[in-house]
Amino acid sequence: MNNEVFKGRDLLTLADLTPAELTHVLDVAEAQKRAWAAGKRSAPLVGKAVAVVLQKPSMRTRISFEVALARLGAHAVMMTGPEGAFSRGETVYDTTKVMERYVDAIVIRTYAQSVVEEMAEIATVPVINALTDDHHPCQGLADLLTVRERLGRLAGVRFAYVGDGNNMAHTYMLGGALAGMDVAIATPRGYEPKEEIVEQARAIAQTTGARITVTCDASEAVTGADVVATDTWASMGQEGEHAERVAIFEPFRVDQELIDQASSGVLFMHCLPAHRGDEVTDDVIDHSCSAVFDEAENRLHAQKALLSLVLG
Repeated sequence: MNNEVFKGRDLLTLADLTPAELTHVLDVAEAQKRAWAAGKRSAPLVGKAVAVVLQKPSMRTRISFEVALARLGAHAVMMTGPEGAFSRGETVYDTTKVMERYVDAIVIRTYAQSVVEEMAEIATVPVINALTDDHHPCQGLADLLTVRERLGRLAGVRFAYVGDGNNMAHTYMLGGALAGMDVAIATPRGYEPKEEIVEQARAIAQTTGARITVTCDASEAVTGADVVATDTWASMGQEGEHAERVAIFEPFRVDQELIDQASSGVLFMHCLPAHRGDEVTDDVIDHSCSAVFDEAENRLHAQKALLSLVLG
């Protein structure tokens, strides 16, 4: 695939990619990862600058983007806390129009998906979603890269996600649909993923041979799965619901009893940070089947590939 098809593009959700484009991003990430490990260094983005706006705190997002940009030769403008973007009540329009005069791309981690959509509509430079309440496409790329590395394939993989029907559930459905995977999402009743995103994933799945299942039975989702993934039960902004959610989500904890229902070579995944003892037990996350630190590393490689493509 010609890299030029990515130049100047936004990534707001994984549905912004075609199946072939998704595969190409992963191919570039793998190639760059191998090259770096072999000591082959290149800096194709020297002279470029990228604003990284973090309205939600994150260790992994900040480090992975900052290091990725440094390795590519670009300058990362980190915008966090009281000195970050929007800190003085400026509108999304004004903030975006100013930033695009200084930088070649905008990476933003925020709450509402509507904010990144508005920025992308306004900006003349690429906008990359580093997490919203609805989508986490960069984590999705890293996780698909990890599955492909560990299992050698994506098409036909049985992927089970157990927990809250949040941005990771949405991302796994869309990414799995693009990759031709069999994705099962298990959540407590009332915490299912958004229906419009389920339907979007199923529409994509019809073109790739994938299958999307939503259930309220964790055992049903996990039985025979090649991959079992989970996420925190209370995302940022939901901390006040933690005690209530623990009681509701307890049957969806990924413990040894649940993981034993998956395939014998199951891979466990979690985007981190993990609340050990809540959504996952120590014996699972620390087991040899766990790929959580591979996932964390692959944020760097997936984002490096994405940045190099959209910045040409």
